[in-house]
Amino acid sequence: MKKIIVTGGAGYIGSHTVVELFNSGFTPIIIDNLCNSSIKNIEGISKLIGGDIKWYNVDCCNKNDVDSIFKEKIDGVIHFAAFKSVEESVKEPEKYYKNNIGSLEVILESMKKNNVENIIFSSSCTVYGSPDILPVTENAPFKKAESPYGETKQICEQMLKEDACQSVSLRYFNPIGSHS
Repeated sequence: MKKIIVTGGAGYIGSHTVVELFNSGFTPIIIDNLCNSSIKNIEGISKLIGGDIKWYNVDCCNKNDVDSIFKEKIDGVIHFAAFKSVEESVKEPEKYYKNNIGSLEVILESMKKNNVENIIFSSSCTVYGSPDILPVTENAPFKKAESPYGETKQICEQMLKEDACQSVSLRYFNPIGSHS
C-alpha cells in the first residue's frame, strides 16, 4: 500500500482526508503537533477506520523529526499543517511566516532528500486578495494579500511552482461538512 504523509492530519480537513485515504487503500501517516486540533480527532479517526492510525506528534518545522519520518518509504504528501486565522495573523504575523512558510520549506527539503515527488498543498482563497471579478475562478490573478495568512499561502504556492516536485494547490473558500 502507498504511504501518504498527511501533515495536520488531526485537523478538520486533514482528519476527513485521512479516513478517505484509508478507505481508498492508502496508508496515511499523520504528522500533527495538535496546536490546532485535539487528540480526540486521532481517536475519532481510529474509531472510524477500526484500528490504530500511525501518528507522529511532531512540529513540521522541526527538520530532524520530519526527516526521521521520511525514512519510511513515502509515496506522497498532503500538507494541511498551518496556522489558519486571518485575524490572528494580523496580530502575530511573524508566527504565521515562521510556521506556514517554514513548515513547507522543511517538508520540501525532506521530500527532495528522500525522492518523494508528489505533494498536495492546502492553500486558501485568500491568495486572490480582493478579486476584480466574482465569482473567482482558478485563473484569477493573485492580488495583494489582505493578511499575513494570505501572504503566506501566496508565498508557499510560489515556492511550489519553483520546486521540482509535482504539486497541486487546493484553494478553499468555506470548507464545511461532517462525517456520519
